Amino acid sequence: MNIIAGLLSSFVTNAYADGVGAGAPQQPNLFLPFFLVLFILFVYVTVWRPQNKRAKELREMLASLAKGDEVVTAGGIVGKISKLNENYIVLAVSEATEMTMQKSSIVNVLPKGTLKSIQ
Repeated sequence: MNIIAGLLSSFVTNAYADGVGAGAPQQPNLFLPFFLVLFILFVYVTVWRPQNKRAKELREMLASLAKGDEVVTAGGIVGKISKLNENYIVLAVSEATEMTMQKSSIVNVLPKGTLKSIQ
């Protein structure tokens, strides 16, 4: 038993009550609210704000799509918009091939003339 107590005393220290300031009110710990605010600010700046900015840019890009725009889909298909409505577009992949897909699958609008330069 003495050996176990000796081993425990090397890992665990005894805690004694402080007799000097036992009745005095303690100062509030201001570090916790400070670090909580700092953490929330860090998450806002690094995660939430850039994600909202990208989502806004994507919404604006999808709203500005027009017939004749050359686009790239999420699957990597490159084509020219031949028809579009509120939710769907018809993408002309070649002169004889058209594909109907959701408007939200568009990830990028290419500059005019890109299709001619890559074919």
